[in-house]
Amino acid sequence: MGTSGRRDTEGARCLVTGASGYIGGRLVPELLQAGHRVRCLVRSPGKLRDHPWAADVETVQGDVTDARSVAGAMRGIDVAYYLVHALGSGADFEDTDRRAARIFAEQAHTAGVRRIVYLGGLTPRDVPERSLSPHLRSRAEVGRVFLDAPVPATVLRAAVVIGSGSASFEMLRHLTERLPVMVTPSWVHTRTQPVGVRDVLRYLVGSAGMPDDVDRAFDIGGPDVLTYREMMARFAAVAGLRRRVIVPVPVLTPRLSSHWVGLVTPVPASIARPLTESLRHEVVCHEHDIARYVPDPPGHPMPFDEALAMALRRVREAQVATRWSSASFPGAPSDPLPTDPDWAGGSLYQDERELPVDASPQALWKVIEGIGGDNGWYSFPLAWAVRGWLDRFVGGVGLRRGRRDAERLRVGDSLDFWRVEEIEPVRLLRLRAEMRLPGLAWLEMRVETDAEGRTRYRQRALFHPRGLFGHAYWWSVSPFHAVVFGGMARNITQAATKGLTARADGRRAERVRRPRGHRSARQ
Repeated sequence: MGTSGRRDTEGARCLVTGASGYIGGRLVPELLQAGHRVRCLVRSPGKLRDHPWAADVETVQGDVTDARSVAGAMRGIDVAYYLVHALGSGADFEDTDRRAARIFAEQAHTAGVRRIVYLGGLTPRDVPERSLSPHLRSRAEVGRVFLDAPVPATVLRAAVVIGSGSASFEMLRHLTERLPVMVTPSWVHTRTQPVGVRDVLRYLVGSAGMPDDVDRAFDIGGPDVLTYREMMARFAAVAGLRRRVIVPVPVLTPRLSSHWVGLVTPVPASIARPLTESLRHEVVCHEHDIARYVPDPPGHPMPFDEALAMALRRVREAQVATRWSSASFPGAPSDPLPTDPDWAGGSLYQDERELPVDASPQALWKVIEGIGGDNGWYSFPLAWAVRGWLDRFVGGVGLRRGRRDAERLRVGDSLDFWRVEEIEPVRLLRLRAEMRLPGLAWLEMRVETDAEGRTRYRQRALFHPRGLFGHAYWWSVSPFHAVVFGGMARNITQAATKGLTARADGRRAERVRRPRGHRSARQ
């Protein structure tokens, strides 16, 4: 059936899972713009609070592995988007993916949902499923669960997604920018078919209007079929870099090459490994039937170079809506912050600092909200770098995840090896540690005003140890707190004061430059 059989779905009620992730966080505003009503199923609703579209959606708390919460979220839904997977949650992630998909399909059928839409991975033809990477194998199985279910399903299968902040783009960008000469795994010769994130979103939104008799998978990709080596060369050209020298070697296995990627790029080995494993086999589209139901406008699917240029522009203009790290890192702690002062949860270590600031609360807040990423942590950069290297060494996220935006933060943002847990403008920034630790850790930065109206900066690091090793860890690092946390407090307050002084100096200089008797338009 062609486009004439499309269903009129204006105002469809859509359920989006994974709304705090990279694709889900971009899909929600696209659905709203298309006139649909959106409900988001998330484990931590607070993570959506600061998104610009948060007030326009209904948010319900739940988990795709919990049938009761999924059943509640499905009530009254027309189209259900499944954009989650359990990759990295443990050795049994394939079982978790399978169980969650079955629950989702069963509850969709019970609730009378008209269509399930799933974004999976493009798999190679003529390769036995058992030979695929666990990542691709699980994606394929989830798609099969939905296609075997009673509810009609649209399974979109994509290879490399190119967009600002995507894991594939970040891996490509950092490898190419940082290594003018590189020794690479043999998979750089494997052909793949990248697709721009704008086209992925267009297909996802358009899938809501497919006729009820469409129940199948679709390959989605851009117009270019390239090897990874060619993609790096094209990136260098688009970014204005010198030609890269690439020397492939056959000895780098997917496991070894994922660690190599983890050393060079912000993408940790646990995320890089499924990406590199997926490149062992050629993954190209064998049909473009999606265009029968979601017609391609002029210029789409977007060519690879154009998708690259757009992603680079978004990065340089600090307009990255979501990043690969938008979703919580697998295994990251989610326990609540111990209540203060009464807490019955055991030992709680604290390091507190408080200093006066010769600046306005707004000036101090600007420094606090800009912390991390390229702006650094205002104390002993080598110590922070070493801690990040150690975290990467033991399989953590490390320090190089950076920031989504150079100046603004929102709840749920990743910030190097922290996650923004709470933010109250011009008052409080609370970060939760996502590095590998024998316990739970938080870092709070507060802006306060004393009884005389003077600005004060208050900083608090908290650590809840897990077992004897947790206690030993705290006491082993506490001698360095005066340098790390003490230096941070001093430098943050000094930066706020210098910012105010610089502006004051600028105003004085401007007054000196004005001729006597000059009056501004405001006067």
